[in-house]
Order: sequence, then structure tokens, then C-alpha cells
Amino acid sequence: MNLQETFGSLVFNDAVMRQRLPKETYRVLHRTIAEGRTLNAEVASVVANTMKDWAIEKGATHYTHWFQPMTGITAEKHDSFLSPIEGGGAIMEFSGKELVRGESDASSFPSGGLRSTFEARGYTAWDPTSYAFIKGDTLCIPTAFCGYGGQALDKKTPLLRSMQALSHQAKRILRLFGHNDVKRVIATVGPEQEYFLIDRELYEKRKDLIYTGRTLLGARPPKGQELDDHYFGNLKPRVAAFMREVDEELWKLGVSAKTEHNEAAPCQHELAPIFTTANLATDHNQLTMETMKRVAAKHGFACLLHEKPFAGVNGSGKHNNWSMSTDTGMNLLEPGETPGENAQFLLFLVAVIKAVDLHQDLLRISVASAGNDHRLGASEAPPAIISIFLGDELEAILEALEHHSAYEAGQRTEVNIGVKTLPRIPKDTTDRNRTSPLAFTGNKFEFRMPGSAMSISEANVVLNTAVADVLMGFAEQLEKAEDLRAAVEQIVVDTITNHKRIIFNGNNYSAEWKEEAHRRGLLDLPSTPDALPYLILPKNIAMFEQQRVYTGEELHSRYEIQLENYCKVISIEAHTMLDIVNKEIIPAIMNYSRQAAEAALSKRALIPDLQLPCEEKLVKQLSILLGSISAKAEALHESVLALSNVDTPLHQARHCRDSIFLAMQELRCLVDEAEMITDEKAWPFPGYGALLTTK
Repeated sequence: MNLQETFGSLVFNDAVMRQRLPKETYRVLHRTIAEGRTLNAEVASVVANTMKDWAIEKGATHYTHWFQPMTGITAEKHDSFLSPIEGGGAIMEFSGKELVRGESDASSFPSGGLRSTFEARGYTAWDPTSYAFIKGDTLCIPTAFCGYGGQALDKKTPLLRSMQALSHQAKRILRLFGHNDVKRVIATVGPEQEYFLIDRELYEKRKDLIYTGRTLLGARPPKGQELDDHYFGNLKPRVAAFMREVDEELWKLGVSAKTEHNEAAPCQHELAPIFTTANLATDHNQLTMETMKRVAAKHGFACLLHEKPFAGVNGSGKHNNWSMSTDTGMNLLEPGETPGENAQFLLFLVAVIKAVDLHQDLLRISVASAGNDHRLGASEAPPAIISIFLGDELEAILEALEHHSAYEAGQRTEVNIGVKTLPRIPKDTTDRNRTSPLAFTGNKFEFRMPGSAMSISEANVVLNTAVADVLMGFAEQLEKAEDLRAAVEQIVVDTITNHKRIIFNGNNYSAEWKEEAHRRGLLDLPSTPDALPYLILPKNIAMFEQQRVYTGEELHSRYEIQLENYCKVISIEAHTMLDIVNKEIIPAIMNYSRQAAEAALSKRALIPDLQLPCEEKLVKQLSILLGSISAKAEALHESVLALSNVDTPLHQARHCRDSIFLAMQELRCLVDEAEMITDEKAWPFPGYGALLTTK
């Protein structure tokens, strides 16, 4: 395979457009994309016809507006290029209007009250900043999705708005530093994707995996990840073949899959791409998840993207590496080599620190889900408490600035930062902290809290908007300042002084940190129902509205949607558990205990005075467990029924967390105990030992 020819071969990218479009059309389109202008109808028609011809050459027969509704996955409605003509023939057509705008039924997608069922009309609008691509026989056109009144019904629209807000406010700062050539500041993202691969044959024997994506029951195997022997270990041939095909499929779609390896838990793996714009990275990550699932089936695997598919071993996250770059190639979070650049770096750095401290709640909400609640704080992922890791050196530099004292940088290579109280800054300012929710790693922030099944859109919307809001305040101060350098230094010092509580370089898994975080006044929101009410606080609505990212109405809709989703997920899991316990587990235990009792009776029939302590103990244990399991299953059933009598969505979510989920945990403990003393052949489905051993 020629990688250079393969990469992007199914993408209508800039190179293809430059080659195929008329020069003037390409120039106008390129300017439209670069400057965020509206595409005129004449140019749209030329682009559409050229795109259609290219797609047909690649084997496409249909097109779809590919969008990302608030379900967290993608959606598409396929239309053929075929258009009948007189005489019974047909031609292949695709107009500019069909490219730029489509119509979809909006009533069946989550809207949180933005759309009533009878108000069905919704629109899709082409996003020219994300290239069209071919999937199978279909030309996929990335689009935004909105309601009849223009309300955002998707995850792309708010992301684009937040990127626009960040660019606008960051340019105000850059102009003050003399960077008048910068036309756009771009949020860049590299999302690392973790996942599990298990044998599909075993997967299909587990209703819980099929219906919920995670094992609701399952005793721990004798060996899990205790020896750390899976992490970065040799790839097994089947897994390596799967990874090769995933790479090839993603490369064709222009997804720069770069790094892959075994992760910490058995059967767990990771794929990491090269950085790109936040919008494109979000689209690419959706394609990555879809591609992994599809290719896994071809190789006899099931790809699990749930945040916690197995108890007792690490769950899966999605590390969101976020930074800011200019269209001139400057990384705004890269410590520079001139005084101006370093002062500029510190200003953008403290902007992130302030944004994270002010909006801990929003960052926690951006990663909130029933699945991710299992993972956060489980000594495998950052806790639900937000903090920033800067590294000892960078933290010491900020502390020296705050106290107007000198800083000795040691033996590392240094650069001048142009502030009298702090003459030098080391280029390499950070180690790594794998326990931190948000770690500065040299020229970017790694947000480690998103769950593996999530869209990365929400996390980046919050990061972009919160930082844009802080930069707006900085810009307003600096634009009035008579002495820019002094004003910058004062902002840096004031920000460190007022927001240093959010900085923590230690072990975020420790109990001591949780106590310390509470002393600092940091938010601790361990569950989704704890976090979501903060979304609609007046201060958060005001920020999003001021930056024109969400309206208050759109935020309330997302609040309702996330609460409803949380309840639905817990309810589906509870119903699935009851189905498995009543139809599979209880009959299996009854059969096995009967076999044990019959074996004991047959022995006693042969030898009347024979003592049978083992058999009697086993039958007694199973009988007691069977009664307890039946009682707990009934309690779970009653808790599920009680949900219909709970009034508000928030109270329903709390009922799911405090009653239904608790009952599920109690039932699971009993079932797992029964599994440990039941013959493996008598158990109705594969256990953890089989599932976590890839052949």
C-alpha cells in the first residue's frame, strides 16, 4: 500500500478542490472557509457538481448530510444522485442547494423541549470547514443540524460557535502583542481513544453487553491487570490485523491515526491521532469509533466503547489534548524564545487557569454520563474534582511571579521571558501526571476526563467558551492600559493569586487530595445528577449567551436531555439485569443446586451413614443465595416501578442513582458470589475469565 496515495483518497479535501475546481471558484471557496463567510449560490453549484463527479468516480451512488444530533452518535439520510428524465432514462444530478442545505425530521431526535413532536421540520447545513468524504457508496457531507427556528439540535453547531468566540477574543490579545497578520485562532485537538476488544462469539452470549455495552454481572477472574503485563505488551496477531485495517480505513478518510498500543487492562487498547482543528477532530473521532466497531466485526471481535465494561479492571477514557494555534502557525501555549512571546504565553496560560477555576462545574458536566460515573475517581481515571497539573517548575515560576521573587531554574535550557522579577523560564516545564484531570504537557492541556463513548464536542465547547470569556476580560483591561507590559504582568499576578487553588501537582487518586480539595473550596460532583443542575446556573447561561455559543433555551434543553438520557440508561440496565437474573441466573442456580442435591442423595443411597459436608454446604449456600437473589431482584423491580411516580427529571435521576443503581449493585454482589461456587459449565454465559482472554 502506498500510504501517501491512500491517505485522504476518499476525502474531497483541499488538494482535490484545488485540482478540480475552476481557479476562481476555488479561491472564493477557500476564502469563504478561511474567513467564515457565507457561500454564494453560484459557487455552491459549481462545487456541488464537481463534488458529485468526483464521488461517482469513487463509486458513490448516494449522498447524505452527515450530522451529529444530541444522541451522541451520528445520523444520516441517504438520497441517490439519480434524477429521471423524459423517455424513461435518468441522469446523475446534485445541485448547490442540495449540497448547502437539507431537511430532516427533527421530532424524533432529542430536543429537550426545543421541538414538539408535531413540529417536525429541521434543517441540515453544510459545514465547509469539514471536508466531505465517501463511506461505502455514499458521499457524506458534514453538516450542522438545527430546528425550524434556528435552535441548535446538534453537537457541531455549538462547537463551531465556541471556536468562533475563542478566535475572536484571542485575536484581540494577539493584536496587542503586534500580531496583526493573524486572521484566525484555531482550537486544536488530538483525542486519544481507548477501547476493549473481545471475542464476538462470547459477546453475543451476553445480553448485558449487547443491550448496555457493559457487564452488569460477573465475578472477578483469578488474574486481571495486577501484573501490568498487558500495558504496551506485544500485539496478538488478530489484534494487530484489526489495528492495521482500522488504520487503513481511517487513512482513506483522512483521519491521521498515528499511535496504537495495548492499554492497562486485559483486552484494552488505545488509538491516538495527530492534532487537527477541534471541529475536524470531533468529526474524525466519530468516524474512528464507527470504523473500529465495523472492522472489529470483520475480525471476529466486538469493540466495546463503554467507559466501564468490566468491574475490577480499568475503564476506558478519551484523552482530549487541547491547544490554541494561529493560522500563521503559532502555538499560543508554547513557551517562546523572545520576551514578548513569553509574556504572551503566560497570559494565555493563566487565562486557561482562570477559566478552569471559574468553570469547574461546566467541565465536570461536559464529561457527565451514567457510563463515565463508573470510571471517574476509580483509581484509574481522574476524580470528579477538577484541578490543573502544571508541573513543579511551572508552578514555581508562577509562584515567583506572584511574590515578585527570583526563580532559579536549575540546569535546564532556559529562555528569557522579559519580566524583571522572573528573568528566565525553562523550555521543558512539565513532567506527566496521569492522575490529573487537566494536565499541561509542554504546549497543550490534556483533559483526561471524557469517557470513551462520548463525543468530544461538549468538552471542547466548554474549554473554548470558558477561555474565550476570560480572554475577553483580559482584552478589555489591556486595551485601556497605558503600559501594556505592566498591565500584562499585573493580570498574570492577579490571576495566579486568585485562582491558584485549582493547581495541584500531586496524586489526584489519594484520599488526602479529596480532603485538601474540599478545604480549597473546589467542587466535588461525583455523579451526573450532582453535576447537571450547575448547567443552568445564571452565571453559566450568561457566559454562554455573551459568547453566543448557547442561548438559555438551548442550555435548558441540554439539561433536560442529559437527565433523561441518564435515567434511560439506568432503566435499560435495570431491566436487562432483571431479565438475565430471572430468565438465566435463577434457573441456572436452581438446576445446579438440584444436581448437587441429587448427587448427595445418590451417594447416601449407596452408603447410608456417609457424611457429606461438602455437598450439603454447597446446596445450603446455593439455596440461601437463591433466596437472597430472588428477594433483591424483586426489590430492584419495585424500585424500577417506583420511577414512574417520581415527578421532575432531576428527582428521577436521583432516584435512579440512589435507589435503582444501589439495588442493582446489591443484586450483583449476590449473583457474583453465586457464580464463584457454581460449575462453570452450569453458568448460563461466559464469565470474566473467558471474556478478558483474547485468543
